[in-house]
Amino acid sequence: MASNSFGSFLKLTTYGESHGVSIGGILDGVPPGIQLDLEKIQLELDRRKPGQSAIVTQRKESDIVHFKSGIFEGITTGLPIGFEIQNTDNKSKDYGHIKDVFRPNHADYTYDQKYGQRDHRGGGRSSARETASWVVAGAIAKQILKDVKFTAYTHSVGSLEFTEQDSIDFDVIEKNPVRCPNEKLASKMEDYIRQIRKEGDTIGGIVKCVISNVPKNLGDPIFEKLHANLGKAMMTINAVKGFDYGSGFDGISMKGSEHNDLFNTDGSTKTNHSGGIQGGISNGMDITFRVAFKPVATLMQKQQTINKNSEEVEMQGKGRHDPCVVPRAIPVVEAMSALVLADAYLLNKSIH
Repeated sequence: MASNSFGSFLKLTTYGESHGVSIGGILDGVPPGIQLDLEKIQLELDRRKPGQSAIVTQRKESDIVHFKSGIFEGITTGLPIGFEIQNTDNKSKDYGHIKDVFRPNHADYTYDQKYGQRDHRGGGRSSARETASWVVAGAIAKQILKDVKFTAYTHSVGSLEFTEQDSIDFDVIEKNPVRCPNEKLASKMEDYIRQIRKEGDTIGGIVKCVISNVPKNLGDPIFEKLHANLGKAMMTINAVKGFDYGSGFDGISMKGSEHNDLFNTDGSTKTNHSGGIQGGISNGMDITFRVAFKPVATLMQKQQTINKNSEEVEMQGKGRHDPCVVPRAIPVVEAMSALVLADAYLLNKSIH
């Protein structure tokens, strides 16, 4: 299987499967001499790990990261940073019933068709467990970009979404299990997800991300546009079905006279419909984008599907699964954003 690496100057290569011994990776391109706060890296992993609330999968993983190389006395050496996360609560027996059955809307069928085999235990390499390694690398990338602030949050769950009347308070994001910056809306979202779980069903939603204190000049025209690389990063995340930045799809209903971001004398703009990126290059304004997540494919309901013999069969999901992936996706969105911006930042430094 190819395509296990992400990034150009700052490159992450990962390994492992959902129910293997461990997952992990190598992050290459980190400059020497960076003092890393290892507790902050672990904190980012804790934000992503399963079992953290009643509305997510109850798989119990400590998700403690063990660094193997590239860090000496808390400072980067400039060598590849190797790391590992042990899998300790992988109940593979929960997946025995799908050994020869293809789950609807999963990677089961396409993996089997492409490679002639698949790891049916939790989806193997296609599992969202893979994103834990991305969060480790993204947490390091955040510390390369010391002054840049990444804030992702739950913008909607199903039809429950922010309106212009809803206030936003970033300080409450980590104070509710939905990670919504409005306490009243967060409570409604939590109740809705609980209801969906009782029905044995799942629901999707939208994550919004705001990146502040962004350096100017990140990204390059044509094939390395910053928004294109952010889009690729977001579309790499499991269950993502859409990405837009700035005004996004809402911009189609605006006239050009309304949409244009007029300049202030210092080069900033009076509005930010561009989402902080123009011509593929950051302009110093906040980068804003949204990421749409589909409903989780595994349902605790009976569904029709097919098996390896192309026979129609009935199946029902078992085991521990998220009724809504959005709350746990927040740190993953931030991590992938940080990897993209750090890659562009380090590339700029190497040129200049």
